[in-house]
Amino acid sequence: MNKMKTNPLLLTDYYKVGHIFQYPENTTLVYSNLTPRKSRIENVDEMVFFGLQYFLKEYLVSYFNENFFSQPKEKVISAYKRRISTSIGALPTYGHLEKLHDLGYLPLEIKALPEGSLVPMRVPCLTVMNTRKEFYWLTNFLETILSATIWQSCTSATLAYEYRKLLNHYAEETGMPSEFIQWQGHDFSFRGMSSLETAILSGMGHLLSFTGTDTIPAIDALEQYYHADADKELIGGSVAATEHSVMCSGSKDGELETFRRLITEVYPTGIVSIVSDTWDLWKVCTEYLSALKEIILNRNGKVVIRPDSGDPVKIICGDPDGKTISEKKGVVELLWDIFGGTITDKGYKLLDTHIGAIYGDSINLQRAKEICEQLKQKGFASQVVFGIGSYTYQYNTRDTFGLAMKATYVEVNGEGREIFKNPVTDDGTKKSATGLLQVKKENGRFVLNDKVSWQEENDSELKTVFKNGVLIKEYSLAEIRERLLKSLRDKI
Repeated sequence: MNKMKTNPLLLTDYYKVGHIFQYPENTTLVYSNLTPRKSRIENVDEMVFFGLQYFLKEYLVSYFNENFFSQPKEKVISAYKRRISTSIGALPTYGHLEKLHDLGYLPLEIKALPEGSLVPMRVPCLTVMNTRKEFYWLTNFLETILSATIWQSCTSATLAYEYRKLLNHYAEETGMPSEFIQWQGHDFSFRGMSSLETAILSGMGHLLSFTGTDTIPAIDALEQYYHADADKELIGGSVAATEHSVMCSGSKDGELETFRRLITEVYPTGIVSIVSDTWDLWKVCTEYLSALKEIILNRNGKVVIRPDSGDPVKIICGDPDGKTISEKKGVVELLWDIFGGTITDKGYKLLDTHIGAIYGDSINLQRAKEICEQLKQKGFASQVVFGIGSYTYQYNTRDTFGLAMKATYVEVNGEGREIFKNPVTDDGTKKSATGLLQVKKENGRFVLNDKVSWQEENDSELKTVFKNGVLIKEYSLAEIRERLLKSLRDKI
């Protein structure tokens, strides 16, 4: 990815640069962990761990090698000195940075749970420690860039998983074909994210649970960082679709002809999604579709109606207090009135395969649930595709799961010290674990044991994935998806 080529040792907060001088004299080891401390999403008490492999490859390997180790030492050290001295003042020495450059790699060991794991709150998903005594300061130096990179991918992967659980549930309840669900959640978030990298990290997280996406770079990233191969597997995909500029250009009076041209000339076969509320959604769903009924039913493909504004629940499911019959019925019932369909094995109405609906404006988990539930109450199967956008994936922060990196063990003068934080003014959220850490599985769920021995620490579900500048263990998209799907099956 194209980034401003900042010296990687400056990819941190200012307060980190002086910590080397603040640890006790003769400190030789700092051992830290990254842990989700508290969920701020109702009824979600596990976080999907995802994005570490991207971070390791992109930053700890490529970025450091290209912008630090392979650069002339005088160049990178002088650039570092300039930035620090012109902002917070010169450091007592820069020798620790020169030694790191001479070493030629990052002397760190990172242990982690498998990506795609469901991590309960207050259980660490990874640990970090230095492998050479003089580089104890490197461990917590990573906190800033690691946290900034990984919280979004974990959060979006978790939210996508929650959508998948929800849609699996209603598909089972109403008899929807299982192959439909992987397309039922579609990533619409790219334009609403804070940056290209954010969109990619979030988009990759979405694709762990679904295959529908409009975030093209996320597919490239999964090939580059997670051993995916679009020639051999379905990473993600989309369908032909219009936007308002297309519909407007055909003129309001010519909207019916625009629909006709799209489904007979531009896309005579296949799936095409048509934004349908540029002017009057209800007119489209009654007059226009009635006029096009035979064309649509005889067409080899599906026409998908896409409302794009208003109250999603009322538009899809109907509004009992609506002013017109169309408003009272909603899109799905109006489509059924024209095209009909079949009855699933669970006794719910399923639209004819030539017609469908998608809604992608301001969708969140609560609204998706309300739509599925109201359709069910009206006798319809859970058949609407949800465009999941920034309303879901950007309305979050690092504190959505309280993801934080804290040190719990140090060695000073050759002796180990079990350390922890427990602020008296806090409600317990920020209380850390203590000492060396071990994560084990009990009844299929990860649990934390702290204050353990080195032998116990090594006998843990946290396995070495990075050591001394080299990736030791990697995961593929296929492995991660299978891990999550197994978790879904186990929860049924």
